Amino acid sequence: MNKRSPLAPDHFPKLPIIKGIRLGTAATAMKYKDRDDLLLVSFPEGATVGGVFTKSKCFSAPVGWCRDIMSTKKPAKALLVNAGNANAFTGKAGDDAMASTIASVSENLSCENDQIYVASTGVIGQVLDANLINQHVARVAGALAPNLWQAAAKAILTTDTFPKIATRSAKIGGQEVTINGITKGSGMIAPDMATMLGFIFTDAAIEQNVLQDILSDTTDKSFNSITVDSDTSTSDTVLLFATGAKNRISDVNDPELDDFKEKLADLMLELAHQIVRDGEGATKFITINVSGAEHNAAAKKIAMSIANSPLVKTAIAGEDANWGRIVMAVGKAGEEADRDNLQIYIGGQKVTEHGMGVEGYDEELCTTHLKGQEIDIDVDVAIGTGKATVWTCDLTHDYISINADYRS
Repeated sequence: MNKRSPLAPDHFPKLPIIKGIRLGTAATAMKYKDRDDLLLVSFPEGATVGGVFTKSKCFSAPVGWCRDIMSTKKPAKALLVNAGNANAFTGKAGDDAMASTIASVSENLSCENDQIYVASTGVIGQVLDANLINQHVARVAGALAPNLWQAAAKAILTTDTFPKIATRSAKIGGQEVTINGITKGSGMIAPDMATMLGFIFTDAAIEQNVLQDILSDTTDKSFNSITVDSDTSTSDTVLLFATGAKNRISDVNDPELDDFKEKLADLMLELAHQIVRDGEGATKFITINVSGAEHNAAAKKIAMSIANSPLVKTAIAGEDANWGRIVMAVGKAGEEADRDNLQIYIGGQKVTEHGMGVEGYDEELCTTHLKGQEIDIDVDVAIGTGKATVWTCDLTHDYISINADYRS
């Protein structure tokens, strides 16, 4: 594992047991030495599942499989995840390798193939070695336990420097339910539907179509509002599993779901922030607020233009209050912006107005803000009422080093 990110949380919660969910991990040595890189999760009878996946046209074999079996609306029985090999752009050989691992899980957990969800993360273009996985599946399946959340979160990592976990408690109809989440992601992060890999589990009783609607809506405000390097992965997957079998809620607008929706959104946002805080080589966590846009979608496009700009990100890495780069990023976004009324704030200090820099603004104050780890940029494009917030990190030389050495 790489050197721990300076933006990593000081502590992580202990995730509670969710009745019926059992987990197990193993070390296959497919790419990583002396660490687990395989995760198997089993679910009780009748678990529902919602999912969001990458919009990449070069999606991985597991993404295609999960999309297909989700359409059958069959209950989920298992989840298999491997780290170190993305099983993407591997043709029929990759499909066959995936099918072999699915068959192994099916045999050991006595379930149908299309009840088994799979995800892979790692190097693109290398065929998955199914034998390395299959030789561990039987042992892991026979030693599943309900309390291995920390091990599960660690097993799915690639260039991540810390496991990403979160938990929440919510009320549905007076009954308390638990929501646990684990994610992985550090580089190739510009989700276009979901996140790198993210798995969320709850003992709530919710029908699949409702679960899907909630996940899709919440993803847009969390995982789809972060970026590390503007590159959308071939493997982006978020799956939400609900194990409650009795009195399932079948209406997404049921007010009894309000607290669950709020807590799920909070958990997903925390996980999304953890991914940014573990951005490859990151030293600064950047919040970008855009207001005054023609509509919310325009605001988000402008915010992402700023967040994905290498010039903005390197200026922040160098603690250089070069607000001209922010002006550039707003202008290239292709959305309406009033040049002569554009206002930019860095760390709460206004630096532009009336089509130019604020006369006499205190650049030293901005520089002091940029020397911190939490950076705030606010932009008002003075067109309408649209607004959006996105999160990103700085771009440092360590990002180059990590990715130049990725396959070695």
